[in-house]
Amino acid sequence: MRRDELLDAAEDLLCDHGSSALTLAAVADRAGVSKGGLLYHYGTKEALIKGMVERLIEDFDQLMAAQPGETYTERYLHATLAAVRSGRLRRWAVVTGASGNLFLLAPLREAMARWHREGLGEEPDPRASQIVRLACEGLWDVASHDPELNTEDDLRALETRMKALLLPPS
Repeated sequence: MRRDELLDAAEDLLCDHGSSALTLAAVADRAGVSKGGLLYHYGTKEALIKGMVERLIEDFDQLMAAQPGETYTERYLHATLAAVRSGRLRRWAVVTGASGNLFLLAPLREAMARWHREGLGEEPDPRASQIVRLACEGLWDVASHDPELNTEDDLRALETRMKALLLPPS
């Protein structure tokens, strides 16, 4: 069993049943492995959550790097929409799993600060860029609770409107 499959099982469990259901036994059962198989990769529940947090950050950084756009905020917008469109809504599950432990949330807090501060000084309109980044956060959170809320047409309209906010002020 690969680590990603174990992390997927833990995230699915969190999304389906919340943090109280996240136990090593439940994750092993969801992944279809023995508890010992899980413990080989993740010796504690905290190690499992840490693995989810690290993967979330790495995945979003890779998604950002692969996006088109002249500015960081444009790439952030495209990465968020790509995550929403693909159903990669892990962030809420990971935060739910780590919410009781500030130590486990620290890397995600640092990444969020980086994602929201990086490149603002080079943006044509830093305030508009902040608004778009915050709107992306809201979109991601709402989509994680109600994936059916925004149709593809809705997402295209949101993307168009947010891109318009990023145009240089005249």
